[in-house]
Amino acid sequence: QVQLVESGGGLVQAGDSLRLSCAASGRTFSTSAMGWFRQAPGKEREFVAAIRWGGDSTNYADSVKGRFTISGDKSTVYLQMTSLKPEDTAAYYCAASISYYRTYSHASQYSYWGQGTQVTVSS
Repeated sequence: QVQLVESGGGLVQAGDSLRLSCAASGRTFSTSAMGWFRQAPGKEREFVAAIRWGGDSTNYADSVKGRFTISGDKSTVYLQMTSLKPEDTAAYYCAASISYYRTYSHASQYSYWGQGTQVTVSS
């Protein structure tokens, strides 16, 4: 089992920056990748960013590429968000995968999820 706890969400203005953290505990050695997803009210959960262990390769959704950066290690993963826009408003979830893929952009690839942290960007 892997437990994930997100933190760092809040209310910010458009153009501001925010850093989310995800603290992982339990059998973290078994994880192959970590990712961030987000879900806005009335919308489906969508992929944001992922980092794959063993080389630390990353991939991003087109909507956040160039503005968000994922980093960290098997115990803590960060999502640095800059130039925030109102459309970035959502609950942000951290997820851990224990399977092996070339990229990790689908929710079905992840086995463990955190409870989420709310990010609200005002215009």
